[in-house]
Formats: sequence, C-alpha cells, structure tokens
Amino acid sequence: MIAYYAHHHGSGHRHRATAIARRLSSPVIGLSSAARPADWPGEWVRLPDDAAGVDPVRDDATAAGLLHWAPIGHPGHLARAHAISAVLATRGVRLLVADVSAEVAVLARLHGVPVVVMAQPGARTDPAHLLAYGLARRLLAPWPARPQPDWPPEWLAKTTHLGAVSRFDPAPGGAVRERRVLVLWGSGGLDVSADQLRAAASATPGWSWEVAGPRAPSAGADPSNLRWLGWVADPWEALRSAGVVVTHAGQNAVAEVAAARRPAVVVPQERPFGEQHATAGALDRAGLAVVSPSWPDPAAWPAALDRAARLGGEAWSSWSDGHGADRAAAELEALASR
Repeated sequence: MIAYYAHHHGSGHRHRATAIARRLSSPVIGLSSAARPADWPGEWVRLPDDAAGVDPVRDDATAAGLLHWAPIGHPGHLARAHAISAVLATRGVRLLVADVSAEVAVLARLHGVPVVVMAQPGARTDPAHLLAYGLARRLLAPWPARPQPDWPPEWLAKTTHLGAVSRFDPAPGGAVRERRVLVLWGSGGLDVSADQLRAAASATPGWSWEVAGPRAPSAGADPSNLRWLGWVADPWEALRSAGVVVTHAGQNAVAEVAAARRPAVVVPQERPFGEQHATAGALDRAGLAVVSPSWPDPAAWPAALDRAARLGGEAWSSWSDGHGADRAAAELEALASR
C-alpha cells in the first residue's frame, strides 16, 4: 500500500496526485483535507480541517519557525494527525508521498514509514524544509533537470527530475483559434483584478479574451472582446485551442500549458518561498514563454501577445514530454517494493 498526501490548497496537488496514482499498480490511499477526486483510483481519507479559528501567533502555529503549520491545542489538527497515524499503523503502508507537507512527511517518518517528498521550486532551506527534504528517501522534482544552486548536494543526489506532470499527459493537440487569449487561473488565489483584465482586453481589440477561473464580476463594464467562463473543471478544449494562454506560474498551470504546447504569457503570483517567481525565472531562461514579473500595463499587452504567438509552443516539449507521471509511478513502485 502506498499512501499519498495531497495538499488541499488550490487543485494542482490533487490533479498531480491523481495523474500519478492512476499509473500505479500498487494499491494507493489518498490523504487530504480536500474532497476525493472523481477519478481517484483507490481509497480516500478526508482529513479534518486544521486551520479554522487558528491565530498563528497565539497558537504558535510554526513552532517558533521550526515548522510550517502545527497549531497548539487545535482539535482539528490533533484529529488530522490521528487519522494519518491510523492509516500508517493499520493499512500496511510501505511508502508515503508528501505533496506537500513537511509535517506529514515528518509524521510518517516517525512511524518508521519511508517518505517521498514532491519537491517545490523556490527557497526551500528553512528549518522545516531542511528536515522534510533531508529525511526523504527520494525527492521528486516535477520539472526538467536544471541547476538548483541553493540545494545541498545530498538533496540533488536523491532527486529524480520527472519533467512536468499533467492530468492531460499524453494528449493530442487541437484546432487553434489564432487570435484568442485564454486566461487560465486556478483556485489557489490571484493577485490580478477584474479591472486589470478589462484594461488588457481593451488594449488588444484584435484579440478575443476568455477568462477561466474567477467568476464574472458583478460590477464594471466589460469590453466586447472579454468573456468570463467562471470555474472550468476540465479546461482542456479551451486550452488546446487557444492562440495564446495567459497564466500564473503554478506548477499545475504550467504543466497543462506545456502539455497543450501553447504559446504563453506567464505572470507569477506571490506565493510562499518565492515558488512561482522561481518557476517563471526558469521558463524565461529556457525561452519557453513570455514572462512578466508582474501584470503588464495595458500598453504592453499587444507586444506581449504578439511575441508569445511568434515564440510558439513546440519548445514546451523540453519541459514536458508527456511521461512525468509514468516516471513518478515507476519510482514509487520501486521504492515501495524494497
């Protein structure tokens, strides 16, 4: 049995976990505060919420900076740890995948269960990451091999670079609408306002804009070339037919754009540990997308879209060859069989 912890923030962790789990031959049990994905192939344990009512300072949620989240005296946190421990103690778990939680990784290792940590970009040398990455038997990096100057050599020695992992791997392309922009936002939070999107669309009247993610705002006048799609559970058709995709630099969003081989403008959002800015920097250095460190001014959008269209999307094959989930599953099977 392989246990797979998937963080509940956004949807990318669950999408990635499901893509990998569906390629496993070993039985797998999911652990998460989020609901079970419809296509999850095994059991799923819905974990209690451990954040409601927490005052991070009063409840010393980070243990004076040594951990990321372990609030003192919170019944949900206690029940959550108990539920995970019950699975580890009774289900014959031979390996736990943490995607991602330093505390879950440590809890599993304290039970004597080997741990695989799904690595994340950004500055990961704080005490909690040093502990979790240090105790992991394997680090799975869902990006192609590239320099990690702040990683200790012992981390690199046990890292498997998967390339991007997408729920759409491997997937065929589709008919492209050349002058259509798809704005692909996830559920993990957004630093861009509706007015900024309106201004970008107004500045590019030769392009039609569709926004997948946030709901249509109740106030404000939209230009005629802007349409709000709301939350799209399966954005593949919209994604693969886009002339240019505008997206953030979350790992799942980038993996889906890469799977579709679409030209992209990538605007990283503020996240802990500089995660999205690190990914955006890697994309920029590799020449895979037009990268802007913040949302461009309206006047900059015509050139940004034209530059992305000229760049094209075929170079995404170096980021995602469609087999990242297969590599991950093979590593997990090998480790669980030891």
